[in-house]
Order: sequence, then C-alpha cells, then structure tokens
Amino acid sequence: SCTLSISLNTDMYCLLKCAPLILAVAVCHGWLFGDFVGKQKELDEISLWPLPQKFQSSAVAFKLSPASFQIVHAKQSSAGPSCSILVNAFRRYFEYMFGDLKKHEKSRKKVYDSDLAELQVWITSADPECDGYPSLQADESCELFSLPLLQLVYEDNYGANNINKTDISDFPRFAHRGILLDSSRHFLPLKVILANLEAMAMNKFNVFHWHIVDDPSFPYMSRTFPDLSQKGAYHPFTHVYTPSDVKMVIEFARMRGIRVIPEFDTPGHTQSWGNGQLDLLTPCYSGSSPSGTFGPVNPILNSSYDFMTQFFKEISTVFPDAYIHLGGDEVDFSCWKSNPDIKKFMVQQGFGTDYSKLESFYIQRLLDIVAATKKGYMVWQEVFDNGVKLKDDTVVEVWIGNKMEEELQNVTGAGFTTILSAPWYLDYISYGQDWQRYYKVEPLNFPGTDAQKKLVIGGEACLWGEYVDATNLTPRLWPRASAVAERLWSDKSVTDVGNAYKRLVQHRCRMVKRGIPAEPLFVGHCRQEYMGL
Repeated sequence: SCTLSISLNTDMYCLLKCAPLILAVAVCHGWLFGDFVGKQKELDEISLWPLPQKFQSSAVAFKLSPASFQIVHAKQSSAGPSCSILVNAFRRYFEYMFGDLKKHEKSRKKVYDSDLAELQVWITSADPECDGYPSLQADESCELFSLPLLQLVYEDNYGANNINKTDISDFPRFAHRGILLDSSRHFLPLKVILANLEAMAMNKFNVFHWHIVDDPSFPYMSRTFPDLSQKGAYHPFTHVYTPSDVKMVIEFARMRGIRVIPEFDTPGHTQSWGNGQLDLLTPCYSGSSPSGTFGPVNPILNSSYDFMTQFFKEISTVFPDAYIHLGGDEVDFSCWKSNPDIKKFMVQQGFGTDYSKLESFYIQRLLDIVAATKKGYMVWQEVFDNGVKLKDDTVVEVWIGNKMEEELQNVTGAGFTTILSAPWYLDYISYGQDWQRYYKVEPLNFPGTDAQKKLVIGGEACLWGEYVDATNLTPRLWPRASAVAERLWSDKSVTDVGNAYKRLVQHRCRMVKRGIPAEPLFVGHCRQEYMGL
C-alpha cells in the first residue's frame, strides 16, 4: 500500500477556499507519469468540471478501499483535530467517495500494493483560518502533484473505486462566482437551500446571493422588528427563516467555502415590508385623496432612515460577510409622483420633476447608514446609472441584457468593481440545450482597457422565483448553472462545446449519484440514476 501526502492551506481541491496554496506530493511505488494522448477512454472517466487551468494524468490506476483508506492530519500541519472545517471536510469527502459508511463494515480487510492507504493533509500556513469566513480576497489557487480526489475517483465495471495519478495546477479565473436564489416569491425550505449549497460547492461556486425578501413576502425573522415577518411572511411560523435557520445556512456554507451575501432591496420591491412597519411605505394618491395603496419606501420621512439604521445594524451582525446587497433596482416613481407631500419635498430640494434625483437622495442616505456598520455594499446597476455617489469599493451588478457591453464599459470606466449576471438569468427557460448559450458567454467581451477588465471580478447565475419553488428549483438550476461555473472558473480558451458536453454529462451523473436531481442534458443514462425522494 502507499501513502499520499498533501501540504495545503485549504481543503482538498480548493473546496473550502480558506487560504492560499495546495502542494500535494505523492510517492507511491509503481506510478508512471504520462498524459492522456490517445487515451480518450481514461480522459472521459475523469471528466473534470469545471476544467482545471492545467492538468496531466497517468493512465495507471490505483484502488481505493474504504477498509484501508483514511484521511488524516499530517504531524507538521498547523491545523489538527480541532480544525472543524477540515475535520468536517475529511468526513464529507470520505462519504462522497465511498457512500454510506455502514455498508462498508463487511468490506475486504486485506490491503494490496495497489491500494492507496492514507491521505496526509499538511496545512503550511501559520494561521489555518479554521474559524474564519470565506472572503472575496481568499486565494483559491492550488497545486496538486497527485490527486484532486473527488472527481478523479471513478468506478470500474466491477464497482471498485479507482483513482489515477494526476498533476493539477488550478485557480479560478474570476473571484466572485455566485448563485442567486429568491426566497420571497416562493418560500424555499431550509432543506432545499442546503442541498443547493452542496451542489454549489460541487461546481466551485463560492457566493450564495440570498435574495431573501421582496414584494410578495418577508420570510426573514428580524429580532429587532419581529412584525416584519409576523405580518409580512406568507405564514408567520411555517414560511419564515428563524435566526437559527439563518445561522445554519451561513455555517453550512462556510464549511464549503461559500460566502452568504444577503440582499435587502429598497426602496422598491418592499411591499411586504409595509405590512409590519407602519409608515415605512409611501401612501399613493388618486387625485387629492389616498388610494389605499402604497409605493416604495417613503424617502422624505426621518422615521424611514431611523428604521433602516436599526435594521441594517442587525443585518450587519447576523451576516458575517463583508458585503450586503442593497438592491436599488426597478423603482416605480408613479406613487411618489401622486403624493402631495413628496411633490412639495421635490420643490424644496430643487429636484424639479426628476424623480431619479429623489431615488438618489434616498439611496445616498442608505449607503451612509450601511457604511457606518463597516460593511461594503453591492447594488444593481440602476444605482450607478442614476448618478448616486458611491464609495470606491462599491460592487455594481450588471443585470440588464440590452446594451450589456456598454454598461460594463461605463461602470468599469468609472472605476467600480463589477459583477455580471445579465446573460445568466436561468429563470428564462426554453426547449433544448440552453446551457450552451450560457457557456458561450465571454464576460470580458466589451470595449475597455485591461485595467477596466480587471474590475470585472465575476458573475452570478440568477434563478428568480416567480415560477420556482422546492418542487422544481434544483433540476431547473442544475446542470444549467454548471455551464456558468466553468465559464467563471476555467481559462478563457476553454470554449469547446462538444468537449464540454461530454464532461458535463458525466458531471451531471456525479451530481445525480450524490442525490442532486440535476436534469439531463439530452438522451442518455447514468450508471446510478436518481431514485426519487
């Protein structure tokens, strides 16, 4: 048998993305180094997704037996059994490779020369960051001069686990690789969110953009303002995220190297907020009388800003990420225009009839409130388009499809960090293999300098919830989002759709094997099919 030794500053194959470099060294008798030229069958067996920046693999296979293989901390490692992230990862990876541990009780006990017996994990950084949270600045690069275990493990025709010697040099092309899920238009049970975090980790996404509240419902249970969910959720007990639920999502994500960025979109998209917070929304008028309906947040009342100050103080303590998404999109001015108090305020401020200036007035005050919590903020592109004064570290999300290239040019030209979601709205569905359209997107295909293009730090695949709930979210998202994952991770030159199809078919089967009901790309089968709930 042989021992595999890995020195690293993160989880295997960069999964947790906690810190810089992985250096893996394996010394095992009988390993012959080669490549996959003329060995398409072996290459198909591996089918890595997203494709690493560089990899080379030997056709020589070794066996992995749950009876003899273990993952352990190396003696020199700065992390040990108290490092919950790694211990959790060891357990998870073992189960990924071998399945339910109970079924291995009767596995063979004899160890052969062709067995891999041990994986030693050596954390070389002085601070292993075992208790930290993933961040935009995390270095996700890795060097493996042996095996990125999980995706290289495959079954032979007899059901035995095999693994090939493989050298990998890998790092993401973009630092921000996100999935947006909408839990307001339809409530998403905790189980569904956690399952998709698992799928995100498998596809090397590292940001969960949680669009947690919106017009239809307010499922976030606030400790400071409990009436927001009590009166704004679809149901105050069954359709809410309690503080413990939110904490569980954040911790589950942390264990997989995923940031959780909450979005609380204002001043529009706030109808559900008004149910539990008196006078927060603007009363709409029909002629000279109130119509009984309400519009966006009332931007002329000090009480609105007092509320936002207290609310975002709470949010800044609940969510540990350095950023909060503040929305700022699709503000309907018709209610503001109908309200006599707002019209009077417009005159006093010298805004004339330009209600985008009133929106900017509100947004600017909100940004100051959030900045006081020491958080950075992300906004939708309209905030930039309307000329709001933004801090230098603001992240602008470009989501409007028409004139996307022009918008990227303008936002980066103004010096702002940018993420792109416009071409990746996965709630738009069509017949056929629409994943190819998402795969063919080149995020940096816009006029601009090299310095501008460096400001595009990544993108997000968005699944809005008008027609999505727990019954169809996962198969609608995967493996279509996997196409976005490779575009944001792999080298710009990785564009061969035919090769991608072959690998993605296999990757989709890996997800199915793990219990993720990812929909098929086309006609075919998986060795282990999804068996239902």
